[in-house]
Amino acid sequence: MYEALKRSIEAAWEDRSRLKEPATDAAIREAIRLVDRGELRTAEPVDTEKSRWKVNEWVKKAILLYFPIQPMRKMEAGELEWFDKMELKHGYEALGVRAVPHAVARYGAFIARGAILMPSYVNIGAYVDTGTMVDTWATVGSCAQIGRHVHLSGGVGIGGVLEPVQASPVIIEDHCFIGSRSIVVEGAHVCREAVLGSNTVITGSTRIIDVTGPEPVTYKGYVPPRSVVVPGSYRKQFPAGEYSVSCALIIGRRKESTDKKTSLNDALRDFGVSA
Repeated sequence: MYEALKRSIEAAWEDRSRLKEPATDAAIREAIRLVDRGELRTAEPVDTEKSRWKVNEWVKKAILLYFPIQPMRKMEAGELEWFDKMELKHGYEALGVRAVPHAVARYGAFIARGAILMPSYVNIGAYVDTGTMVDTWATVGSCAQIGRHVHLSGGVGIGGVLEPVQASPVIIEDHCFIGSRSIVVEGAHVCREAVLGSNTVITGSTRIIDVTGPEPVTYKGYVPPRSVVVPGSYRKQFPAGEYSVSCALIIGRRKESTDKKTSLNDALRDFGVSA
């Protein structure tokens, strides 16, 4: 459907002198317009049952190429002043998005109808689906994919990724609860209906240890569906001695009977853990 657009972006990626051509400029801007509308995504699900996604590298390339063609300019809001090259998102009323002062989203970030942005930040290339709340001082990094009816609690940090272009962005699937001050970065993938307790850190190399069975099962960069996860630690030997290293612990699964709209505290209460 977008083959001609993709060819233009790929050609400009290989030969940056094409950025001076009006046709290339128009192709890059059209790609960003489509990303802003949610018609193109930097990553998209290919099998929701198996939580399989694919990265659209050429879309990430379009975002990277958008930066050099944008001029720097002064931006003002009353007495506040900035100097940048990226436009902000506008028209929230028409989009059906509740944006509370001082919520900020860059142009090129898709925010679906019914989403709520508390004072927060959403970067270019991100996708925030319907019914999701980005709570106070939470950040959604470039190209991060946030599913439907997700709650990113206060101070949550969702990392962004543009380079390398083949790298997967952070993915938070539908109906997840991400507890306050939690961090999910480096292309980590949190599958549907998972619950992360407060201050949980998930990186591409974090050990995520399922301790619910007779033997521990370790994942990295991946939280299975319906997992209830809390911060933990394990002992590791170093040349200077043995020390505790941070990890994340899967301590249970959300019950089928649990209402998807229940609070984070309720979701954790069954396991004796506070949010």
